[in-house]
Amino acid sequence: MRRAAPPGNVLRATVVTHMQPAQTEDALSVVATVAERAGCELFAGPEESRKHAALGEVVRPADELDGPADICIVLGGDGSILRALRRTAGTDTPVFGFNFGTVGFLAATERADLSMVLERAFAGEFEVMALPGLRAEVDVEHPVGLNDISLLRRPERRVAELSYSVGGAEIADVRCDGIVAATPAGSTGYNLANGGPILAWGVGGYVVSFVAPHTLTGRAIVIAPGDVLTVRNAAGREPVDIVFDGVHEAELESGASLDIGFHDDVARLAQLPGSSFYRRVLEKFGPLAR
Repeated sequence: MRRAAPPGNVLRATVVTHMQPAQTEDALSVVATVAERAGCELFAGPEESRKHAALGEVVRPADELDGPADICIVLGGDGSILRALRRTAGTDTPVFGFNFGTVGFLAATERADLSMVLERAFAGEFEVMALPGLRAEVDVEHPVGLNDISLLRRPERRVAELSYSVGGAEIADVRCDGIVAATPAGSTGYNLANGGPILAWGVGGYVVSFVAPHTLTGRAIVIAPGDVLTVRNAAGREPVDIVFDGVHEAELESGASLDIGFHDDVARLAQLPGSSFYRRVLEKFGPLAR
């Protein structure tokens, strides 16, 4: 358990919502009501104000927030939670997600429990898990992936030819649609769809898998946390997109290489007490297989 704010201080929370505003309009009213009852100040960025016209009546602009928030409330799916995690990376702000998406693997709870669980969140009745991330040596504002960093060919371009090495030793050189490097938290996403292994939360290391490899031997590999992954785009091939947690950020040009490394304790994910990774896997993915 933890206090959401230091004793004697006013609790300050930021709010991030689903990309489809209509799905969270009513929920935002609930958040505002519970926050007022808990003595919590709400803040949101300009993109939230654009999505929700009435937000200015109950939420202050994020640029008025002095320092990191005490908690970040997310009303959305895994994509929204990942956006919040990337924005709070490097701070002690826990991200508390309510699932308004499809799978919601990173969410602390479902939307049906919003009012009751919000009270617990504002009271600090949750646990915090430190999430690792992957950092790429590329000149962008946030070069960190909490789920994965992917190198992907565009649909209109030829099949890519990508090789990767670990610690200077080349592991594979494959024609494919891309390569995905995933953290344990992200191993249940794009990597799982590629046939890669699931890494339990808390495992030190990350996994690399190919997207649609044109080979019979393109297998996923788990890499130790201290080893640097180097991905190279073959000379004479078209550029491939560099994608952080589903967001295109840059390109890897023909003949260029990219280093990706594992970094521990990058962001904070809030969870309800007693939450189990293995139970979560069964609840979220078990029904999809029936």
